[in-house]
Amino acid sequence: MELKDWLKSINETKKNILDEDPTEKYPAFIVNKCLSGSIDSLMFANEMNKHHSLDLKLQYDFFLNSLRKKKRFSPWLRKEKVKDLDAVKSYYGYSNEKAQQALKILNKDQLEYIKSRLDTGGMK
Repeated sequence: MELKDWLKSINETKKNILDEDPTEKYPAFIVNKCLSGSIDSLMFANEMNKHHSLDLKLQYDFFLNSLRKKKRFSPWLRKEKVKDLDAVKSYYGYSNEKAQQALKILNKDQLEYIKSRLDTGGMK
């Protein structure tokens, strides 16, 4: 069973997949993450995050019976990539957190100098 089948079952068809095939493994974490992107299902997903130790069938039944029938789509949330972070990390040997702090105080000329020092030549 694919993720899209679980989400379609919860959001649109309201057909219980686990009743048809009890051997299926419900992917609770990823379904919670997908449902947390929609404003009307966010609180329900948060509730399941609080009660993550519940049986997987109970978690699935909660969503299946609590959420209204609706097409929901939310883009996959990705962490923003900070420009020049890798250059500062490798130049100073900093962790992500320290490199982010350093980026706040470095000016454009200093960043260009760091990049030029790290440039090893060759094709990019």
